[in-house]
Amino acid sequence: MPACNEEPSKTKLYYCYNTNKKTHHLINTNLNVHLNENPSNYNKFNYKTSNNTLSTSEISKEQFKCNLCDYFSTTKSVLKIHMRKHTGEKPYKCNTCDYCSTTMWQLKIHKYKHTGEKPFKCKICNYCTTSKSDLKRHLQKHTGERPFKCNICDYGTITKSVLKRHMCKHTGEKPFKCNVCDYCSITKSDLKMHMHKHTGLKPFKCNICDYCSTSISNLKIHMRRHTGEKPFKCNICDYCCTTVSHLKAHLLQHTGDKPFKCNICDYCGTDKSYLKKHMRKHTGDKPFKCNICDYCSTTKSYLKIHMRKHTGEKPFKCNTCGYCSIAKLDLKKHMRKHTGDKLFKCNMCDYGTITKSVLKRHMCKHTGEKPFKCNICDYCCTTVSRLKAHLLQHTGDKPFKCNICDYCGTDKSYLKKHMRKHTGDKPFKCNICDYCSTTKSYLKIHMRKHTGEKPFKCNTCGYCSIAKLDLKKHMRKHTGDKPFKCNICNYCSATKSVLKRHMHRHSL
Repeated sequence: MPACNEEPSKTKLYYCYNTNKKTHHLINTNLNVHLNENPSNYNKFNYKTSNNTLSTSEISKEQFKCNLCDYFSTTKSVLKIHMRKHTGEKPYKCNTCDYCSTTMWQLKIHKYKHTGEKPFKCKICNYCTTSKSDLKRHLQKHTGERPFKCNICDYGTITKSVLKRHMCKHTGEKPFKCNVCDYCSITKSDLKMHMHKHTGLKPFKCNICDYCSTSISNLKIHMRRHTGEKPFKCNICDYCCTTVSHLKAHLLQHTGDKPFKCNICDYCGTDKSYLKKHMRKHTGDKPFKCNICDYCSTTKSYLKIHMRKHTGEKPFKCNTCGYCSIAKLDLKKHMRKHTGDKLFKCNMCDYGTITKSVLKRHMCKHTGEKPFKCNICDYCCTTVSRLKAHLLQHTGDKPFKCNICDYCGTDKSYLKKHMRKHTGDKPFKCNICDYCSTTKSYLKIHMRKHTGEKPFKCNTCGYCSIAKLDLKKHMRKHTGDKPFKCNICNYCSATKSVLKRHMHRHSL
């Protein structure tokens, strides 16, 4: 290291190459900064005054050491401040709130929160802050400078404290432990936020809506919903978002990388939070519980959607028709009905649908798979909703009741179809003739009259039909089965319609 250049001045000045500063103050104060960064450099610093060159050994022969830890200082005053960490002493008190600090300058910065003053301004952007050190760190974002580098990986950062936290990822150290549960973290702030879960405290409140949070960073992200601000932009496409984590997950879509892998199944995702949610499927953990009914879910967002069923809120509205829904995804699916977009296509036939779940059910027709099985009888089906409806047949329960007639059913969709009889609504229309029907399945059967398709064939004779129900009726001719019985006489029939005609004879 070169010696410090001589300054031509009548007053004694000190110039240091490490800080590029001139000072009238004692060199001990400046030297202390270097030694705290790297104590091994104690005998390596040279200073030049207007009179002569001084080495560190000549400047400070006395070191002030802490008798509780390894810390040492070249000035007694700095050691005194350090000792307050051990004693917990905070002599500088705010006269507005309960805040107190170990140093006068910390108190000064704190007081800016009350006055709203931010005296340190960035010359490049609109950023301003209460602390000079914060401004210095901010400027490194513009320069791209990351002076604090990890000696294990390529990570670099603008602050020493962030590097210290990063090193904990390599060492696995989590020094901050919760005294209530087993939680531990690598930062004090994370522990502080965690403690709010035990106390139920959410001190950070939105001044526009009822949202409140355990951390100021979450509140900051929330406020972007109101302002519409999306500061994180993708440099490949037009995508922009409210958080850096969402941007990182998005960038993996361009690379195709899915680094977060499940150790139980083949699932892999672009974000750690997605993997965490996925793991709850294996563990059965449903931590988010409804305070009105017994519903519980694996994610907070699902619970939020569920709560709208209780409140009746449907914030997502279609701008084409009167449809509105409790979930954004439902509206997105609905909009495909207007656009005719069928994103999900079958790779075995021409079938296409607007949702992934419906395609999954369709594929079961090709594979013959019926994954949902009844635990009482041999019934199995392709959807969980059909299984639920089937189980009600065992219990005899029909919870879906018509408010016009005595009809009640085992499934909400059946009630919806039934209600069309009262309203006369026939939304499914044939594009060849004037036929219209109350259900999609009836329209599908009708279309076979135009195409001549008869997919349901009898394996005993040459009979074939356009509907499965017709084949079922036909098979009774071969089996002799007559399940429809008259409750007045001994007559029985193979079909309900024939029994109905028979019952008319009794009424005459």
